Amino acid sequence: MTPRVSIIMGSTSDLPVMEAAAKFLDSVSVPYEINALSAHRTPAQVALFAERAASRGIEVIIAAAGGAAHLPGVIAASTVLPVIGVPIRSSNSINGLDSLLSIVQMPSGIPVATMAIDGAQNAAIFACQILATDDESLRARLSEFKTSLASKIEKANADLAAVKFPFKTN
Repeated sequence: MTPRVSIIMGSTSDLPVMEAAAKFLDSVSVPYEINALSAHRTPAQVALFAERAASRGIEVIIAAAGGAAHLPGVIAASTVLPVIGVPIRSSNSINGLDSLLSIVQMPSGIPVATMAIDGAQNAAIFACQILATDDESLRARLSEFKTSLASKIEKANADLAAVKFPFKTN
């Protein structure tokens, strides 16, 4: 099985957050790989990864990083594949805000789609939406997922209808 998505994180300490991306990709049967690469500690490996990703069958890269969060931008500078950045709230970040700003403020010509802080699941969903532009089967699985979201809210609203308060009118 050839991975279509690559999940790259700056450190294995990011795995608890990035697990949500892996679980979503599993749920819609999209093959992926997970690796740790550091823009600062392994810059040559990051460049090599980015340059070779497309030739290995990777179609979308999800890159997560905390602190200075250069990993998504460094990868995007060395590939034409879409890169989705996930800013991580980490021990060396300012509640993830520095990571968010580092990823979202890319220079013209080097775009990185940026998710919310710790937004790994949305990164995986967005990666799948990119892949689904020419994959009808995946598009159908995403549609089922979106329908399930609506069903959860409808059930929650029905449950709220049963909650009683003295001045509640519905």
